[in-house]
Amino acid sequence: MLRFILIVIILVCYLILSIPLLLIEWIIGKFNTRAKDISSLRIVQAIFRLMLFVAGVKTTVIGEENVPKDRPVLYIGNHRSYFDILLTYSRCPNLTGFVAKKEMKKAPLLNFWMMYLHCLFLDRENLKEGLKTILKGIEKIKNGISIFIFPEGTRSRGDCCLDMLPFHEGSFKLATKTNCPIIPVAMNNTAEIMEAHFPKIRPCHVVIEYGKPVIPSELSKEDARHIGEYTRNIILDTLRKNESAV
Repeated sequence: MLRFILIVIILVCYLILSIPLLLIEWIIGKFNTRAKDISSLRIVQAIFRLMLFVAGVKTTVIGEENVPKDRPVLYIGNHRSYFDILLTYSRCPNLTGFVAKKEMKKAPLLNFWMMYLHCLFLDRENLKEGLKTILKGIEKIKNGISIFIFPEGTRSRGDCCLDMLPFHEGSFKLATKTNCPIIPVAMNNTAEIMEAHFPKIRPCHVVIEYGKPVIPSELSKEDARHIGEYTRNIILDTLRKNESAV
């Protein structure tokens, strides 16, 4: 319970004390948008690393060299824990926006940082608004910003990480409309940080593996037609492979 309280305190203190930082970042952005984007990314990554350290998370990372450093990508990950965002975002080498549920746009202060970091807010109940969000994501990728999405649509609450929900095929339009590389991200054991025994946070070992890039235009017609299922199978195979490592 102590770790949970400490992490909440860190988050609340950061959001309150970062109010002047938000103003400074805004001013920097008026003169140099790229500098503002990078500094905002590094600030948030540092806070996420601190929270992971306090949580006692030990991470084994495999295949990080598979992530291209010279072009934007679409990260596709399985999702079982709120900590999935901390674990993955703290490792993004370049500008990356996460696709989050629309309710996050109402979170005081946090919503400003999310907008600074090019996050997108998805209305899962409104198809028209959801399409608008996907179109915004396509524009961001065209402008050199990577996007990270959990295509299950919500956290899986199955008994183990292999119990993934179906992937929403619409999420993959971000890649098929831009032909950017898809990076499958398989995360083992993240629910053991908190969700498996909420509200307690317990030290544990997680494995993150970045798969080889999937280029939409290089897939067969059949795989391209079911690109969500194709990517889901890659992640599922990777999760099975790494089960014994946690």
